[in-house]
Amino acid sequence: MNPLLDFHRLQTRRQFFGDTGLRAGSIALASMLGHEMASASQLQAPLPGLPHFAPKAKRLIYLHMNGAPSQLDLWDHKPNLSQHFDKDLPESIRNGQRITTMTSGQARLPVAPSMFKFTQHGKSGRWVSELLPHTAKVVDELAVIKSVHTTAINHDPACTYVMTGSEVPGKASIGSWLSYGLGSASNDLPAFVVFTPSFPAASQAQALFTRMWSSGFLPTKFTGVALRGQGDPVLYVKNPPGVDPSSRRAMLDALGELNHLNHSRIGDPEIQTRIAQYEMAFRMQTSVPELTDLTKESKTTLDMYGDDVHRQGSFTQSAILARRLIERGTRVVQILHRGWDQHNNLPKLIKGQVDDSERACAALIMDLKQRGLLEDTLVVWGGEFGRTVYSQGNLTKDNYGRDHHPRCFTMWMAGGGVKGGIEFGETDDFSYNITKDPVHINDLNATILHLMGIDHRKFTFKFQGLDQRLTGVEDHHVIKGILA
Repeated sequence: MNPLLDFHRLQTRRQFFGDTGLRAGSIALASMLGHEMASASQLQAPLPGLPHFAPKAKRLIYLHMNGAPSQLDLWDHKPNLSQHFDKDLPESIRNGQRITTMTSGQARLPVAPSMFKFTQHGKSGRWVSELLPHTAKVVDELAVIKSVHTTAINHDPACTYVMTGSEVPGKASIGSWLSYGLGSASNDLPAFVVFTPSFPAASQAQALFTRMWSSGFLPTKFTGVALRGQGDPVLYVKNPPGVDPSSRRAMLDALGELNHLNHSRIGDPEIQTRIAQYEMAFRMQTSVPELTDLTKESKTTLDMYGDDVHRQGSFTQSAILARRLIERGTRVVQILHRGWDQHNNLPKLIKGQVDDSERACAALIMDLKQRGLLEDTLVVWGGEFGRTVYSQGNLTKDNYGRDHHPRCFTMWMAGGGVKGGIEFGETDDFSYNITKDPVHINDLNATILHLMGIDHRKFTFKFQGLDQRLTGVEDHHVIKGILA
C-alpha cells in the first residue's frame, strides 16, 4: 500500500478545486507581480554547524581519469626495472595476491618496464614522465600521492568506491555530500556540476554510471547536474517555440503554488526537490549561455589551454568551464575522462589519452593560480586503481599492456590547503606493494572533507538505521603529511 498513491486516487475533482480555489487569487497575483515576488529564492544554506572549522578550500574540482592511468608510465619512476625486462614477476613480490581473470590464465607474468623517459622538474626535483610535459611545469603546486590503494579490482565497483566511499551501489557521491553539507554559493547555477567529455576514438573506454555523481540516499536535489558537450548544455532548459519567459514564469509560479500546497499536506521531501529544480532550470536559461560563452576570455588564457578549448565537448573545454563555474559559485565540479583502460597497446593508447587531457590539467592549475583561486580551490586528479608491472599479453621492447592493480596507484592534489611540491608514500621496486605511508581511498576522501572544513567522523546522514558517512564505518584518517 502506498499512501501517496491512495491519496491521489481517492481525491475527487470537487476536493481538488475546493482545496486550491482560495489560492487561485494568489497564483494570479504572483503572475502579475513577476519574477521578484514569485521566485525570489535564497542560497541553499550549509547544514547547521557546518563547516566544523575554518576551511582551507571552498570548492572542489575533481579530475577523474576513468579506466585507471598507469602509475608506472606517468609518476612512479622505477629506473631499476630495466634489469628485470621480460623476467617473471617474483612470487615474493606478488605474494599470492589475487589478480584478475584477464591475466590469471597467462603462463607467465613478464615484467614490463616503462618505455618512457623520466626527468626531474621544478624546485622539488620531482621525477615526471616525458608524457607529462605541461604538468611538469606546475609540479611544484602538486602533492603527488604514490601510495593510494583500494580493495576493488574491477572498474564498476572501483569507480563506485572512489566516488562514493563504498563498492556498494546506492551511496551518495562526494559531490553530493559536499553540496548537501556546505550548500550553494550560487543562486543561478547548480552546486554540483558534472562533465563527461569526449575522448580519443581508439580508447578502450569503460561505461560511466550515474551513481558516480548521484545523491544516493540523500535528497535528489543534491545529485550532480551533467552538462552536455554537444547541443544544448542542459536538455529541455530552453523554452519551447512560442513560449516566452513571462509565460514560463507564470506557469512555474502556478505550479509552485500547487506543489507547495501538496507538500504542506503530504510532506514528501521530493516535492520540495521538484520545486527547486524547476526554479533552478528557469534561472539556468540565462546563466548557462553566459557560462559557456568563451568570447570574453583573453587570447592569452585560451592559448594556455590550447586549440581544443574551442572544440565543443572536449576535455579542454570542460576544464575552462570548470574554472568559470567555480568563479560563479558552483561548489563541486567533476570531470570524468574516459579511455585509460590499457590492457594492450599501452604506449600508443596512453599517448592519446595524455594528448587529450594533460595540457588542460596543467592550464587549469595555472589559470586558477593567476586568478588567486588556487589557494582556496582544491583540485584532485586520479583514477580508480593502478596498473600492473607485468604485461598483459605479449611483451616486446616497444609494446605491452597492463592489467588492473588495486594494491598501489598514484593520484595528485593541488591548491586549497595542500602542500605543493611534495611526494607522499612509497612503493617497492616493482610498483606492486606499498612500503611507506599507505593511503586508502577513504583516507583521501577524509582529507578532501577536512580541507573543506568538515570532520568526516561527524558528517553523517541517517539511512537504513545507520549513521552513513562518506568514509564508511571503518576508521580512516586525514593525510596530514600533505597539508600545508
